[in-house]
Amino acid sequence: MRALFALAALLAAPVAAQLVHDKPSLTLAAARIITDAAQAEAEKRGLKVTIVVVDPAGVPVALRRMDDAPQPGPDIATGKAQTAARFGSPTALYEQRLQKEGQLRYLSFPMVPSEGGVPVKLNGRTIGAVGVSGGTSQEDGLIAGAGVAALEAALAARK
Repeated sequence: MRALFALAALLAAPVAAQLVHDKPSLTLAAARIITDAAQAEAEKRGLKVTIVVVDPAGVPVALRRMDDAPQPGPDIATGKAQTAARFGSPTALYEQRLQKEGQLRYLSFPMVPSEGGVPVKLNGRTIGAVGVSGGTSQEDGLIAGAGVAALEAALAARK
């Protein structure tokens, strides 16, 4: 009888796998790599910023606010990270569209169309994002990019 149940469980496994997504997401260890590298880049530039790392759904995994960083930073950085995670694109794209193409419709979405949000991708899938606030729009983007680049380098080193 046990063998029959074991066989049924084995046969059902592929069916269950077809009904449930296996969606990768950033871990706290990955978020630390991102925030460490982003903070180092901010310090190199003499900036005080807030760095937020989120999962693919935009739920915060880590938040780092440097001493004396602007008070609105956590809200703005979270918004940038959530925008990048949910749309799967850097927030710089939406800032450019808003400025160059006058696409004001972006202001009606729950998003932050300002550079500084960068998605983290693995095998073409968004697994999270980082948002930075505290510098200029361009500086925030460069700092966020440094965090993502550090994680990509760490992942490549493990292969």
